[in-house]
Amino acid sequence: MILEAIGENPEREGLVDTPERVAKMYEEIFAGLKQDPSEFFDVIYSENHEELVLVKDIAFFSMCEHHLIPFYGKAHIAYIPQDGKVAGLSKLARAVESIAGRPQLQERITTNLADVLMEKLNPMGVLIMLEAEHMCMTMRGIKKPGTKAITTAARGIFKTNNSVRSEVLSIMRD
Repeated sequence: MILEAIGENPEREGLVDTPERVAKMYEEIFAGLKQDPSEFFDVIYSENHEELVLVKDIAFFSMCEHHLIPFYGKAHIAYIPQDGKVAGLSKLARAVESIAGRPQLQERITTNLADVLMEKLNPMGVLIMLEAEHMCMTMRGIKKPGTKAITTAARGIFKTNNSVRSEVLSIMRD
C-alpha cells in the first residue's frame, strides 16, 4: 500500500519482494515489543562493591514513534550498587536494546532504563544519558544532519547529590 501511495508499481522487479522484506525487517527492529527488559536482571550477583559502575557508548538504534524513522546513538549507564547487588555488564546493553526495540521516544528509553535498574537492583542511584541523532530531523522537516538530542534520567543519589551527578556526567562525556 505504501508503494502504491507514493506512485510506485509494486509489481516492478525490484519491488516484488519488498513487502515481505520490510515485514521481516520490522519484526527484527521491533523485537523489543516481545521482551520485558527487567528479565535481564533476574540474575544478579553479590559482590562487595558499592562504588560507581559505568558502561559507556552502548550503541543503540530505535524508531521514532511519530514518523517510524530511525534514531540512533549511544547510551551511557551508571549506577552505584547497594547491598552488593551488581548486574552482568552485558545485561545493561541488552536492556538498552530491548527498550529501544519498539516504536519509541528517546525520553522514554532514558526513563524506562533508569526505572528498570532502580526496581531490579535497588542501587544507591542510577544515572542514564542517551545521545542520539534523529533521522526525522536529518532527512525530513528541518533537515539538520549531525544534530544530537541528549536526554538524562537521574535516580537516588544522582538526583539528590549534584556533585556526584556532575562528576559522573563529566565522565560520560569524556
